[in-house]
Amino acid sequence: MRSKKPLLICVVGATAIGKTSLAVKLAKAFSTEIISADSRQFFKETHIGTAVPSEDELNAAPHHFIQTKSILEDYSVGDFEKDAIALLTTLFKKHNIVIMVGGSGLYVDAVVKGLDNFPKVESGIRDKLNTELMESGIEVLQNELKKADPHYFEKVDIQNPHRLVRALEIYRGTGKPYSSFLNNKTVHRNFETLFVGLTADRETIYSRINLRVNKMVEAGLVKEAKALLPHRKRNALQTVGYRELFEYFDGNFTLEEAIAEIKKNTRRFAKRQNTWFKKNDAIHWFDYKTSAKIIVKYIKEKNAH
Repeated sequence: MRSKKPLLICVVGATAIGKTSLAVKLAKAFSTEIISADSRQFFKETHIGTAVPSEDELNAAPHHFIQTKSILEDYSVGDFEKDAIALLTTLFKKHNIVIMVGGSGLYVDAVVKGLDNFPKVESGIRDKLNTELMESGIEVLQNELKKADPHYFEKVDIQNPHRLVRALEIYRGTGKPYSSFLNNKTVHRNFETLFVGLTADRETIYSRINLRVNKMVEAGLVKEAKALLPHRKRNALQTVGYRELFEYFDGNFTLEEAIAEIKKNTRRFAKRQNTWFKKNDAIHWFDYKTSAKIIVKYIKEKNAH
């Protein structure tokens, strides 16, 4: 018996694999709208470095959560969960199917499963960690997290100091690893979810990443990062593509070295994305070259049952 609940199709996978292109084709096939769950694309000031959908893609189907915030605003995964659920409530009044696309696994999970509950810890712990970060550097925190919580270390962006501080704050405050508090609750959602993942062999993913970075540089990534330099401490800029160029502006890298670092760190990011998504048994994986028609057929068959 087919559920009468509306359907949220989640298009996931590593960076540069082709998720946006597929999401647009699915939105056109089902005459519906797209929610971006890519936390890097929320911000108006970051365009090139976050691979925001092209003008043609944005015009091909209605998109939400693309460049709607400023990097000067604090916007958390909890804020996104609340806003996305509110929007879905509205969208499902006019569409039986809505597409959500993005490589930010935590943000996808927040919408589908809800956020996990974490215990409150003393505020002084975070202050101490931030002091250690400033005085000793990020590697000290990376090494502590690797020992304290190897499970989360494999998934998190270890170049993002805010994520490291948050995980270690919970660990130091409770004596338990951050990952032990993940997926501890189930929330009720008024929709069904169908996961579609795009995949490719490692060499293909790496080649696509290198090509994308080259195109970003040609499109003006260095100039974009330069304009953002005064705001380099903002959470939204603690991400690959900008951090490395800030190091270049500081004189720590040549431009060639910075670009090579962007490619290397993006490859690492893709590996962590795949680690996150591979743990989700609900994802049906397709090779990235698979025709959208085949994926549409799969969705229709699944939605008919």
